[in-house]
Amino acid sequence: MTQGFEEIFAEIQRGTDEIIPHDELRSRLAAATRDGTRMRIKAGFDPTAKDLHLGHTLLLNKLRAYQAAGHEAIFLIGDFTGMIGDPTGKNETRKPLTREQVQENAETYKQQVFKILDPDQTTIAFNSTWLDQLGTEGMVRLTAQHTVARMLERDDFSKRYKEGLPIAIHEFLYPLLQGYDSVALKADVELGGTDQKFNLLVGRHLQNVYGQKPQCIMTVPILEGLDGVNKMFKLV
Repeated sequence: MTQGFEEIFAEIQRGTDEIIPHDELRSRLAAATRDGTRMRIKAGFDPTAKDLHLGHTLLLNKLRAYQAAGHEAIFLIGDFTGMIGDPTGKNETRKPLTREQVQENAETYKQQVFKILDPDQTTIAFNSTWLDQLGTEGMVRLTAQHTVARMLERDDFSKRYKEGLPIAIHEFLYPLLQGYDSVALKADVELGGTDQKFNLLVGRHLQNVYGQKPQCIMTVPILEGLDGVNKMFKLV
């Protein structure tokens, strides 16, 4: 292995919390570096507020590190999933946003992302492109790929269930739809916060179901907000 690759991999994994599977990502990156091929690196951002914030920069900087190594960054705007609302870390059902609210916020994301990412190596995608087309039959087929028991393995769902707090059915859809994004984009790597690990693993599972090579996962620490308790993502 050349020193050049060692430096590339050290920079890519710097500051990460977990890589799944670590050895597989290393070997895939090494092969891509040797062959001069580009991997597809995905990170999703639900436009639930008008602005990207400091917490988002952890993922954006990691995408930029992959770009510096010659790979394609996919900045995925969750305009469909944003209407559902990510239930991760929530102790109550989140109120869905309207399509108009989400689309308005998404436009500001498009304007801000290139303050960090290289536009020549960035693909901006909207998950409504494929999720709108799933339809009722497609959605039912997608839900058949996971079980309620598996969903309740998620810490937040498990806690709410044990405490007798309501869990709306549409919240179970969120991890499946995020996972299906990886199928639609044929992602090689997905980035996310540590609290997104369950959702990222669902993406690996669904890619395998759909006959794709499962993506590798890379998580970054959650940046705390000004109160020192809630994550930065909750403060917008």
